[in-house]
Amino acid sequence: MGDKREPPRVAGFRERQDEGDDILSNEEVAIKLVHRRDDPRILEDEASIYRALAGGPGIPQVFWYGQQDDYYVLVQELLGPSLEDLFNFCDRRFSLKTVLLIADQAISRIKYIHDKHYLHHDIKPDNFLMGVGRRGNVLYTIDFGLAQEFSGLASEGRSHGRTLRYASINNHNKRKQSWCDDLESLGYVLLYFIRGSLPWQGRKAASEEEKDDLIKDMKTNTSPSSLCEGLPEEFAAYFGYVRSLGFDDRPRYAYLRQLFNRLFVSRGFKHDNVFDWTEKLHGLVVAS
Repeated sequence: MGDKREPPRVAGFRERQDEGDDILSNEEVAIKLVHRRDDPRILEDEASIYRALAGGPGIPQVFWYGQQDDYYVLVQELLGPSLEDLFNFCDRRFSLKTVLLIADQAISRIKYIHDKHYLHHDIKPDNFLMGVGRRGNVLYTIDFGLAQEFSGLASEGRSHGRTLRYASINNHNKRKQSWCDDLESLGYVLLYFIRGSLPWQGRKAASEEEKDDLIKDMKTNTSPSSLCEGLPEEFAAYFGYVRSLGFDDRPRYAYLRQLFNRLFVSRGFKHDNVFDWTEKLHGLVVAS
């Protein structure tokens, strides 16, 4: 007989796959489930990290964590679409203005996580979500299942966050990661958004290991200026700075934000929180 693993009814919440309703307040929530036969420590560790980060900008609120029937359950506030969803909605290309608006908030989120002495280890478009309602213009960081507390000891480590597309060079080399690695991954995310793809996307390899090596070699052998050819020089400057950092070097987050903010101002953009998807949604509403 197969194990159907029926999801539980969480006390106080009405389960609906990844979404539910708080019966007391009628507020929609997000529910993350791990069966007790699987390793519950990942979800337990994630809940612990959310508690450590609680109250920070762009950190989802956790309403409850515990065991219900055969499941470990994490109940969080419900957020809006991911940046990957919005990227697809916008025909897989973001304007420079939208990329710079994202960069400013994303660097701030990463700084807050680092200030709490954690490394995210899995920075990618799917792990950035926009808020809803009055917080619809706020960028949130989610999925701390691979996050770890920074130990401060440089040594050989295991690779984290096997999204090869955005992995740092240290990640590919299985070196212990530091503050710079989250920021390098963010750089690849920004490049993906403004170009529509990354140079190593679609490359074929016989195995996952060979694909890892192929992408690692492309990243290692491509200079920031070549990687960012045709883009404003601030993007190459970002990669040049981030890749120059040593294990113990704490990034100058303010410098990175200023780098992009100066570009933002020089192009005459306005801090009006109007993203590409905002304009497209408005156009759809007007057309209807």
